[in-house]
Amino acid sequence: MSESLDYHALNAMLNLVDQQGQMQLDADRQAVRQFFLQHVNQNTVFFHHLAEKLDYLVREDYYDEATLLAYDQDFLRQIWHQAYEYKFRFRTFLGAYKFYTSYALKTRDGKRYLERFEDRVVMTALYLARGDQQSALNFMDEILSGRFQPATPTFINAGKKHRGELISCFLLRIEDNMESIGRAINASLQLSRRGGGVALCLTNLREAGAPIKKIENQSSGVIPVMKLLEDSFSYANQLGARQGAGAVYLHAHHPDILRFLDTKRENADEKIRIKTLSLGVVIPDITFTLAKENKAMYLFSPYDIERIYGQPMSELDITTHYHEMVNDSRIAKTKINARAFFQTLAEIQFESGYPYLMFEDTVNRSNPIAGRISMSNLCSEILQVNEASTYKENQDYQHIGQDISCNLGSLNIAKVMDGGDIRQSVDVAVRALTAVSQMSEMHCVPSVKLGNDRSHAIGLGQMNLHGYLAREHIHYDSKEALDFTNSYFAAVLFYCLTSSNQIAQAHNSRFAGFEDSQYASGQFFERYCSQSFLPCTEKVTTLFQRAGITLPNQQDWLALKEKVMRHGLYHRNLQAIPPTGSISYINDATASIHPITAKIEIRKEGKIGRVYYPAPYLNQDNQAYFRDAYEIGPYAIIDLYAAATQHVDQGLSLTLFFTDEVSTRDINKAQIYAWKKGIKTLYYIRLRQQALAGTQVEGCVSCSL
Repeated sequence: MSESLDYHALNAMLNLVDQQGQMQLDADRQAVRQFFLQHVNQNTVFFHHLAEKLDYLVREDYYDEATLLAYDQDFLRQIWHQAYEYKFRFRTFLGAYKFYTSYALKTRDGKRYLERFEDRVVMTALYLARGDQQSALNFMDEILSGRFQPATPTFINAGKKHRGELISCFLLRIEDNMESIGRAINASLQLSRRGGGVALCLTNLREAGAPIKKIENQSSGVIPVMKLLEDSFSYANQLGARQGAGAVYLHAHHPDILRFLDTKRENADEKIRIKTLSLGVVIPDITFTLAKENKAMYLFSPYDIERIYGQPMSELDITTHYHEMVNDSRIAKTKINARAFFQTLAEIQFESGYPYLMFEDTVNRSNPIAGRISMSNLCSEILQVNEASTYKENQDYQHIGQDISCNLGSLNIAKVMDGGDIRQSVDVAVRALTAVSQMSEMHCVPSVKLGNDRSHAIGLGQMNLHGYLAREHIHYDSKEALDFTNSYFAAVLFYCLTSSNQIAQAHNSRFAGFEDSQYASGQFFERYCSQSFLPCTEKVTTLFQRAGITLPNQQDWLALKEKVMRHGLYHRNLQAIPPTGSISYINDATASIHPITAKIEIRKEGKIGRVYYPAPYLNQDNQAYFRDAYEIGPYAIIDLYAAATQHVDQGLSLTLFFTDEVSTRDINKAQIYAWKKGIKTLYYIRLRQQALAGTQVEGCVSCSL
């Protein structure tokens, strides 16, 4: 192959077959080499030795000096030497390109690189370890080996003098008063400019036409608030480094629900059209029941609910109280056809991919924590209990409630299995994410700070499931795939709880509310102590044996139960499966636990244009195991996610993929199937016709980056 071709041209050869009809996978490896020869090496600032480099980066205010001063010079030389001894190499052009365009520290004019991958890894490890040498080495080892990858905000910002926050996104409540609305808009500005995506719950806001101070037909409803929020996110975008991103969730039985959905129609009036804000709908079981029975679906005034029940709509179990509220003349209500509502959902999703769906009762049945979950986040995987704040007339806090922050990072399933020690990988990842939580002081939004301080919540994710299965000659839609997913995720849960229990003992601290949780009562552990989650197929049993991995059995779960009941847990929440994106590319992993969208994925990347990404581990002999998400179809994906969901205390970003022959009825049927299978949330709806074949449509800029 001619070395005269530049890296972009070599990468593009992935889209062409050779004379024998074979994929030109080697072209991408050559593209990586040429990218370094033609671009990276020529544009990287040269230093004679490490001391010179660190002195310069501290003196010029690129690196946080305190991070380095926490260690002696001998250790700094040691960790950097060990990092470069890994001989790390990017396996794909897109992985290298993503790192150098999105993560590597650059000179202030943006033209030259000051870091290589190893440098960013070491600074992240040093920053999170806070002077603990062994922890720094552990973090460095897990990240450089590809077994663990912090989320984009952490990996971009850790160790830098001038940085954004380490947190991926935030969840905020809005209550039905002007003080709360004003506070929420200000909080959105503050959090967005620091680089986080923000989701807000609108369910408690009174509907359009509701009374204000007992004067009828005064409220403008939720749409004007949505417009204010959309403008806020457009304005606050972290110096243009990351686009501001927001989402709003509304309950299906809120009177403004149809207007809410109409904001995403292609032909919506510009006065109400929402272009950049993501939408989510919270759906209880009763809505499905009404649709099944082809009955009317009543929408209830949040203003009246709070007046009659003494609690906001988001805190009320609508399924339990539905018929009671229908018969209560004190609560204003309107009705629509339940099946027509689901039809409208599918129509809007067909046009825009939105809204996300959160199945409210499924989420709360699965929640081991006291309290009610009423919303999710920008990528639909965070599911935590929050608490309302109250305000004085001058907007000072009367009572600081608890809002939610997402401290994320993901394990690479294939690399963890190759490493042969799930316990070690999970433990290091949990401790790294714990450091993110402990180091995140969101003073700009006191309710977020308090929520983080009291919950210590983290979200350990996973990626590269399809890549691993295909490498091991397992079809994504097979019983072996379900068996592996079930056993692997049960083991991850076991070791997450083990690590959290050990941290609780070391810190002599439990998350606030532990005593009222199903962990404290032991109820959470009953199913794990009474049934086996060990592999039941020969193929999967062999995979774990070959890796040298011993999985926890029922006796192990019983021993863990006793330890947790005695000593507690440090983290209120431990797992969440985000969509992943850029971190998948730099780790040579398939995104999240989804199937691939194409064997050779096509992406549009800034000025360079189209870039081609081969599925990890794809070769000429295993292509049959790399059927894409559109071929596999939504039902098999739902089945696999259902196997994982039972072991994840929060949510999983689940996108449903459909071919161009899909109808709105097909979308509805898949949604109903997901609800019946115990899925907690649905993320995007993706139609193959919405993009060029193989192109991944951009999703959440906070979690997937």
